[in-house]
Amino acid sequence: MRGEDLQQSDIFSYISAEQRVPSDHPLRAMRRMTDEALRGLSRRFSQMYAKRGRPSIAPEKLLRALLLQMLYSIRSERMLMEQLDYNLLFRWFVGLNMDDRVWDASTFSQNRERLLRSEVAQGFFDQVRRQAESAGLMSDEHFSVDGTLIEAWAGQKSLRRTDGQDDPPPAGRNPEVDFHGQKRSNDTHMSRTDPEAMLARKTRGSETKLAYRGHLLTENRNGLVARARLTHAYGSAETHAALQMLASLPGEHAVTCGADKGFDNRQFESECRNVRAKAHVARKKIGSAIPAPRAQQVGYQISQRKRKRIEEVFGWMKTVALLRKARHRGRKRVAWMFTFAAAAYNLVRMRKLLTQPS
Repeated sequence: MRGEDLQQSDIFSYISAEQRVPSDHPLRAMRRMTDEALRGLSRRFSQMYAKRGRPSIAPEKLLRALLLQMLYSIRSERMLMEQLDYNLLFRWFVGLNMDDRVWDASTFSQNRERLLRSEVAQGFFDQVRRQAESAGLMSDEHFSVDGTLIEAWAGQKSLRRTDGQDDPPPAGRNPEVDFHGQKRSNDTHMSRTDPEAMLARKTRGSETKLAYRGHLLTENRNGLVARARLTHAYGSAETHAALQMLASLPGEHAVTCGADKGFDNRQFESECRNVRAKAHVARKKIGSAIPAPRAQQVGYQISQRKRKRIEEVFGWMKTVALLRKARHRGRKRVAWMFTFAAAAYNLVRMRKLLTQPS
């Protein structure tokens, strides 16, 4: 017998969002790890908010919502609020009851600003990393480093001369501008949209863009992120950031550091020794700073295989977490999102490692 296509709303519902989410859903394991990390930040949250006044959105719910935004590639807060309104899985993960009212997108953005002005992202990243270390998922001896460009939320038309000798800008909201024959550099020009962004290019011959430079230090056992930094996109940023991240590693024991040919220079080789690290850098064909006997060692060859996994992290952050082009202005805010995205990647990776059969 054919059933009737009827829909009648019930007055009462006795099924919670908790019951709707399957017991083996991937977000369940991530919710447990996220809640443990947030409990470690509870004291910091208490210091950020006043003792009196009208209650704001709980910072724990804000961070869970931002985490969902990255995990599911939601490109705006308005779309995120729309999903929270009718998606039971999202409601459950954030911590909203079935009949809780979803926040307005502007209210959510205003409350998020408090987190962006603090060091919450770094604290959340540290809490997630400690969980990985406690579970024995991270190596403390073998690492890899690399950097990538994060395109800034500013276009070429926003560039103006720092000496104020620009021609009057054409009228209109998005006028046609001819840049041919004009020489532009970070010494002579600055973006009015994002003054902290710098002109940079990935390789010789590629186009120049306003960008920041993101840096990662990953451990070689499972490819988890051990350190994350975002700097201005100047020439030697990768070397300086790599050395700072290596220097921040705890302990006094020696470590290895795999990297690509861009790090094959005398300065990086010598500075690595100062931070108790042995450079396992891909050798250039001519003028390599890495001794030939070191390149024949088994450990060096393993580092060269493992170091390529750092590209998986950059790929996830740029495609899934939507960090190919920043959606915030200013180095501090972009750095906040970069660090938070690194923590999100670790959660995804840890879930797979902890749930796979032994």
